[in-house]
Amino acid sequence: MPALKDNIKQLLKDVAKFCRYGSGLTLRNYQLEPAEAIVDSVIHNRGLSFVVIFPRQSGKNELQAQIQTYLLTIFSMLEAEIVSVSPTWNPQAHNAMRRIERVLANNLITRDMWEKHHDYIFRVGKARVFFLSGSPSANIVGATANILLSIDEAQDIQIDKFDKDIAPMAASTNATRVFWGTAWTSNTLLAREYALAKALQERDGVQRVWRLSVDHVVSEVPAYGKFVAEQVAKLGRDHPMVKTQYYSEDIDAQGGLFPPSRISLLYGVHPPQSTPIRGPVYVMTLDVAGEDECHQGISAKCRAAGAAGEDENENDIKNLSNPARDATALTIAEVDLSTVEDPGLLLPTYRVVFRKKWVGVKHTKIYSQILAYAESWRIRYLVVDATGVGAGLSAFLSRSLGSKVIPFVFNARTKSTLGWSFLAMIDSGRLKEYAIQNSNDSSEATPSKNSVVASGAKQSPNNKYSLSSSKLSAIKAHQRSAGRQESPASQELLDLQSEFFRQLEYCQYEIVPGPQKQIRWSVPDGTRDPASGDLIHDDLMISAAMLSLLDDQPWSITGPSEIIKARDPLDDMKGF
Repeated sequence: MPALKDNIKQLLKDVAKFCRYGSGLTLRNYQLEPAEAIVDSVIHNRGLSFVVIFPRQSGKNELQAQIQTYLLTIFSMLEAEIVSVSPTWNPQAHNAMRRIERVLANNLITRDMWEKHHDYIFRVGKARVFFLSGSPSANIVGATANILLSIDEAQDIQIDKFDKDIAPMAASTNATRVFWGTAWTSNTLLAREYALAKALQERDGVQRVWRLSVDHVVSEVPAYGKFVAEQVAKLGRDHPMVKTQYYSEDIDAQGGLFPPSRISLLYGVHPPQSTPIRGPVYVMTLDVAGEDECHQGISAKCRAAGAAGEDENENDIKNLSNPARDATALTIAEVDLSTVEDPGLLLPTYRVVFRKKWVGVKHTKIYSQILAYAESWRIRYLVVDATGVGAGLSAFLSRSLGSKVIPFVFNARTKSTLGWSFLAMIDSGRLKEYAIQNSNDSSEATPSKNSVVASGAKQSPNNKYSLSSSKLSAIKAHQRSAGRQESPASQELLDLQSEFFRQLEYCQYEIVPGPQKQIRWSVPDGTRDPASGDLIHDDLMISAAMLSLLDDQPWSITGPSEIIKARDPLDDMKGF
C-alpha cells in the first residue's frame, strides 16, 4: 500500500505522467509544453495569460480536458474553481462536458472520485469546474474562477462579451487565463489576446503563446499530413478555411474577395461555345433577377409603347424603370469528370463555355428560352435561384425538366455556404474560364482589367488597379495563344466575360463574428466603374458560383457498355 501511495504521489507531481499512467494518454511534445506552462502558472498562482492556437483536430480539446482533470485532482482538497467558457451551449459546451466526463470516468485516479451536479458542474473532492456558454445572450455574470479561466474557441467569442461578462471572473483572484482556438480573422478576441501575450513574451522571455501549423503536428502524427493534403487538394492552399484551420494563418475580416492571385486561377485554355458539341456533359446555372414593374402591367409607358406598335423586344430595355438593375444570368459549363477519379479531389471540374443574360425581360420569355437551351445543350442539371420571384420560374422549370432542376433559395446562411464552396472550387483549380481567340482583332482577347492585375499590375490606394500597356499586351497574347478554335470569338461572350471579371474585382466580403463562420459577400450596392460610370452588379458572379452546388450531385465516369458472354450451364450436362 505505501508503494501505491508513492506512485500516486509521483503521478500527481507531473501532468505528463498523470495523463500517461492515469488516463492512458501520452501527450505529444507540442501538447506537453503548453500543458506544463499552464499547470505551473496555476500551482504557483502566477496569473499568466496564455494563448494556444492549434490546427483543427490536432488534440487541442483533449488537452483541455486532461489539464482540467489534473487540476481538479491535485486541488481536490481545496475550494478550487475552474470556469470553462465555450462560444455556444449546444453543441460546444455540451461537447466539452462529454469530453471531461469521459476523461474523469476513465482515469484510474478520478474514476471513483468525481461527481456531476446540475448538468454543468463537475467535482473532484472540493474542486469544481463550471461549463458556461459565452454566447451574446448567455447570462453568466457571477461565476468566479479562482485557479483557471479557460476560453475555448476564443476566436468565436465576441470581444464585448468577454470584456464585460467573462474577464471579471478572474479579476479578484488573478487566476490563470488560457485562450484556446484556431486562427480566424485579425479582429477576434483570440487575435487580440495573442498580440498582447506575444508582446509580453518578447519583453520578459516567458513563453505565453503556442501557434502551431500542420507542419508541427505532422512531425508527430504523419497521418494528419495526409488528411490535410486531401483538404488542400479539394479546397486549395489559399482557401480561408485551409489557411486558418490547418496553417494557423489569420485572414482579414473584410476586403476584396478575389485578389489577382485568385482570379488568375480561373484562366483556362478551352474555347467558348455558342452551340454544344457531341460527347461532353453540360450543366446550367441561373441567377434570377426580379421583373421590372413595366413588365407586370403597371407602367403606362409600357402600355403606350405597345399601343404605338413599337417592337416589344426593343422596349424590354428602353422602357425599364431601372435599366441598370441586376440581370437574370445564365452560365453553361462543360463538366470534366476526370477529376472525379482523382483521389485527392473526387469532384468534377467545370469549364465555362457559354453565358447569357436578360435585363428586365419577362420571366415568361426567359422560361421558353431556358427550356430551349436545356434541350439543345442536353443538360444534366440546372441550378435555379428560387428566391422570391425566382420561385415561380423555378417551379415552372421543375415541372418541365423534372429532377434535372435543383432549386436554390438564398438567405444569409446559404449564401455564406455558397461563398465558401465557390472559393473552394476556384482555389482547387476546378473552375475554368474560356479563352477567347480572335485573329481579326487582338483587342477582343482581353477579358477585363482583372486579367492585367492577375499578371502583376500595381494596386492603387483605393484598392483598384491601374492598367499597364505591357501587361495588357501580355494578356492579349496569352488569350490568343490559348484559343483552340479558328472561328472568331463571339463579341457577346467576350463582353459578358469582361463583365464577370469586373464583378469579381469589385466583390467585397465581411466575416460575420461568431462560431457559424459565416461570410457576407457581394458587390456593394451603388458600386460604379470609375472609368465608365456604369453600375456594377454581381449576377454573373453569382451564376458562376452556383456551379459549386453541383459538387453534391452523384458524379461518375461512364464508359461504353459491353456484353460478356456467360458459359452455357448446359455444357456441364453433355454426355448424360
